[in-house]
Amino acid sequence: MSSSASIGECRWLLRNMGFDRERYNERSALVLMALLGLKPDDPWAGSGAPPLRTVEIMGWIRDHWGVDYKPNTRETIRRQTLHQFVQAHLVVENPDEPTRPINSPKWCYQVTTAALDLIRSHGTDRFGHNLRRYLSERPGLEAAYRQERDLLKIPVTLPHGTALALSAGGQNALLKAMVEEFCPRFTPEGSVLYIGDAGDKWLAFEKDALESLGVPIDDHGKMPDLVVHMEDRNWLVLMEAVTTHGPVDSKRHIELQGIFGDCTAGLVFVSCFPDQATMKKYLTEISWETEVWTADHPTHLVHFDGERFLGPYND
Repeated sequence: MSSSASIGECRWLLRNMGFDRERYNERSALVLMALLGLKPDDPWAGSGAPPLRTVEIMGWIRDHWGVDYKPNTRETIRRQTLHQFVQAHLVVENPDEPTRPINSPKWCYQVTTAALDLIRSHGTDRFGHNLRRYLSERPGLEAAYRQERDLLKIPVTLPHGTALALSAGGQNALLKAMVEEFCPRFTPEGSVLYIGDAGDKWLAFEKDALESLGVPIDDHGKMPDLVVHMEDRNWLVLMEAVTTHGPVDSKRHIELQGIFGDCTAGLVFVSCFPDQATMKKYLTEISWETEVWTADHPTHLVHFDGERFLGPYND
């Protein structure tokens, strides 16, 4: 085999590393060579491991390999190549900051040390031996990686004592505070019917209970981040976690009223912020007849107009 980088060589390499056809196609080969910092005919021995964002990967492919992927291809590259590279421990996410929020523009990928050592030997007499060793050790690497990611999970205890683990990053640190600080104070004895974890939208999902209240679930992407039912008052508290976007503004208020339009419980809308500084950025957007809570002052609520405090506004 040649000792210099080409699309065909990279596809051969990925195939022999155990990837399926979708992960050894041209797109995936180009993504890997960008992550290795390789240009056409560069030696495999010169492979590096620069941490790159998806847009930087696409830029490298365009500038050095002459393939210009359009902006709407970015999600395909993430979902159909990078996610599988991560799962196989070929690539690691955010090596500089593992707890980086999932919506951060700095989210990046880097080839692992074990994979880099193998790839640098491509085209040499050592490659066959190194490949066999890499494939034999990879299950252990994947297990270690899964354990590492599990250690980064955020433990959460629901009001009735059930323990869950939210994925690290994103808005989940705020979501933990909403469950453990807001709920005991303002929805005592309430039942958590839904939690929209950044990594697992269905982490807590009481489908039967929601349907019994007249709430059909068709698209979890439109659900609030946290839904709590206060059975004693028959209130359904709909809470949005706001870190970089998403308070209950007028548009979201109307949207939630539509989603929960057939609900037999009274609806309460709450925008939750990590702190007052973040809240101030959105004050002009927050809808009337809603509530606002900040995790840095967990014993207080801000009420936006209306004749009642923390209650539904039924016609």
